[in-house]
Amino acid sequence: MRTHTWLCMAGALLLSAGSAGAALQVGGKAPSFTTQAALAGKEFTFSLADALKRGPVVLYFFPAAFTPGCTQEAHEFAEATDKFTALGATVIGVTAGNPNRVTEFSSVECRNKFAVAADPDEKIIKSYDAVLTKKPEWSDRTSYVIAPDGSILMSYTNLDPSEHVTRTLAAVKAWRDAHK
Repeated sequence: MRTHTWLCMAGALLLSAGSAGAALQVGGKAPSFTTQAALAGKEFTFSLADALKRGPVVLYFFPAAFTPGCTQEAHEFAEATDKFTALGATVIGVTAGNPNRVTEFSSVECRNKFAVAADPDEKIIKSYDAVLTKKPEWSDRTSYVIAPDGSILMSYTNLDPSEHVTRTLAAVKAWRDAHK
């Protein structure tokens, strides 16, 4: 029953993404990566594999630090970080745009609540099919929720930042409810 409920909820989340769905499909394997990231202005090495050992990972891509939509989205993720943490999830944002501003962005706009990483060589955004078509050297606004086994639970692409936190939080809650 739990598996059936989770599959129904996952399907509803995928369908609700509409035409703005990300290219990596729900149920597929998330590409592994290790990168330099920053949290509260301090740099560290982030490993997706290590983060998944602690629980689900919310991986969201954003076009560029300190732009209006990315700032709004960072604020919303910062406000929701305690909810994600309570559900056992790790949040990380990744951008290929203006990578030299990520450390500052982690403290100013992410409010010291979650990590962000730069992807200057665009390897991560390409592996997650999160390249911004209009400006290919930047990331598209794409959010994923990745289960501890590395499978993609949710994917959503939309340049409008207003639904990313709501959708990722719902997917993490649904996964947690199915794995109590």
